[in-house]
Amino acid sequence: MDTPNLFTPLQLGSITLPNRILMPPLTRMRARMPGNLPWELNAEYYRQRASAGLIITEGAPVSPRGHGYYHTPGIHTEAQAEGWKRVTEAVHDAGGRIFIQLWHVGRQSHNDLQPNGEAPVAPSAIAGVGQAYVAPGAQPDYPVPRALSRREIADTVEEFRRGAQRAKQAGFDGVELHGANGYLIEQFLSDRSNHRTDEYGGSVARRTRFLLEVTEAVASVWQPDRIGVRLSPANTFGGGAPSDRWGTFTHVVRELNRLGLAYLHFVEPRVAGNLDLAQFDDALSSRHFKPLLAGNTQLISAGGHTFDSGQAAVASGEADAVAFGRAFIANPDLPHRFAAGAPLNRYQRETFYGGAAAGYTDYPTLQPVAENVPA
Repeated sequence: MDTPNLFTPLQLGSITLPNRILMPPLTRMRARMPGNLPWELNAEYYRQRASAGLIITEGAPVSPRGHGYYHTPGIHTEAQAEGWKRVTEAVHDAGGRIFIQLWHVGRQSHNDLQPNGEAPVAPSAIAGVGQAYVAPGAQPDYPVPRALSRREIADTVEEFRRGAQRAKQAGFDGVELHGANGYLIEQFLSDRSNHRTDEYGGSVARRTRFLLEVTEAVASVWQPDRIGVRLSPANTFGGGAPSDRWGTFTHVVRELNRLGLAYLHFVEPRVAGNLDLAQFDDALSSRHFKPLLAGNTQLISAGGHTFDSGQAAVASGEADAVAFGRAFIANPDLPHRFAAGAPLNRYQRETFYGGAAAGYTDYPTLQPVAENVPA
C-alpha cells in the first residue's frame, strides 16, 4: 500500500474526501443582525474554500443561551437554518463538503449576550477565566454562571438534537460536536468546573455523561458515521482544565468508541486559541490518543500545522487528516497552493473577529486555479 499524504483521498465515515486538507471551525463573528443569521457574505466565504477535503463551520450555538460572542451565526431558529442553507448550497455547487459544528459556550458568556440579561448557565456556579466578546471593543470578564438543574440539562440535550435536525434541514453533510476549548461540554468533563454531586458530577464516568447524552441525541438524527467530536485535552482556555487530563480524555475516547463516529478532532497542545505556544505538554498531543481509536473512526489533527508537518503526520499514521485554520483564513485555495508549492498569503490577525468583507472574503487566490487538486 502506498504511503498516504495530504492529497490522498480519505473515507471519513460515509463521506469520501478528495484530500486530507481540512478547514476547521473558525469563529469569525460576521453573522447578520438581528437574529445571528448566516447570510450571503458567509456563503461566499465558505464557497471560496470548497477545495478543502472537508469544511467544518464555525461553531453554531444550538441555543439562545449558547452564545458567547457577538454576531455568531446560530442554528436554533428556522431563519438561521434557512441562512445556513445558502451556505451549504454555495459549497456544494462549488464541489465541496461541509459539516456544521454544534456549539454551546456555557459559562464562557456574559449577561449582555443572554436572553433577558440573565446569567450564563454551566454545570456549577463557578466563573470561567477570561472575557466575553459582547460587542466590538467590549470584553467584560465572565460572570459567575447559574448551575443548570437536571431538567435544564435534559432541555439542553434536546437543544443539541434540534440543532442537529435543523442542520440536516439546511443541507449539511454531517455535524461536529464542540467538546473542546472550555465550552459547555468540556465544562461538564472537568472536575474544576463541574462540582455537581448528582449523576452528572464526581467520577469521570459521571462527568462524561453529558457528552454521551448529547452525542446519542445527535445520533438519533444523523447516522454516527456523519458525526465527529472535537476535543482539546491540553486546553488552557477558560481556566477549567480537568486535574487529570490524560485519564479524563482516554476515558472519553473509549466511551465514544462505542458509538462508531466518523472522527475525533483533536486540538494540538502547541496552540492556544489563535496563538502558537513556545512550551507545551507533548504528552497530550493527538498521536498519543490515535492508538485508542476503534473501528473506522478517523483522527483529525488541528493546530499550528505547516504543510510539512501535516504531510509527516499523515504519512506516519499519527493522523488521518489535518486541519489548517489560520492558513485557510488567508488562503481560500489552500489545497491548490500546497499542490503547486506556491507561497501562502499572510493572514491579518486584526481582521479575525468581526467586521465585513475585509480580511474575510478578499484574500487573493492563485490565477488560474487548477480544476482539481492532484492525488
